[in-house]
Amino acid sequence: MAPAKKGSEKKGRSEINEAVTREYTINIHKHIHGVSFKKHAPRALKEIQKFAMKVMGTPDVHIDTRLNKAVWAKGIRNVPYCICVQLSRKHNEDEDSPNKLYTLVTCVPVNQFQKSTVNVDEN
Repeated sequence: MAPAKKGSEKKGRSEINEAVTREYTINIHKHIHGVSFKKHAPRALKEIQKFAMKVMGTPDVHIDTRLNKAVWAKGIRNVPYCICVQLSRKHNEDEDSPNKLYTLVTCVPVNQFQKSTVNVDEN
C-alpha cells in the first residue's frame, strides 16, 4: 500500500467534541459465548457499554432503562442474539463531572435485523 499523504484527513468521522447520534446493531451472542448462564445478561450490558465507549470515544456511558429491560426481558440466561441501539453523544450539564461529553445508549425496536442500514444524524 502507498503511504498516506501528509495533511490528509480521515473521512466519515466526526469530531470527538461534537454531539452526534448514530444507530448500530450489536451482535451480543458472540460476546457472551462461553460465559456461564447466570452471567449472560450482566455481561451483555457490560459489552454494550464497552462497545459504546469504543465507538463514541467517551468514557462516560449511560444505559437507558428501556435497553436494560430489553436485555433482561427473557431472563438472565436467554439474552437476545442481536440488539439495535442508538448511541447519542451529548454535552454534560453536570459541572462536577470530569468529562465534557457522555454517551446515552437507547434501544431501537426492530422487527428483523437483515438488510438494516446505519442512520447518522448530525446535530
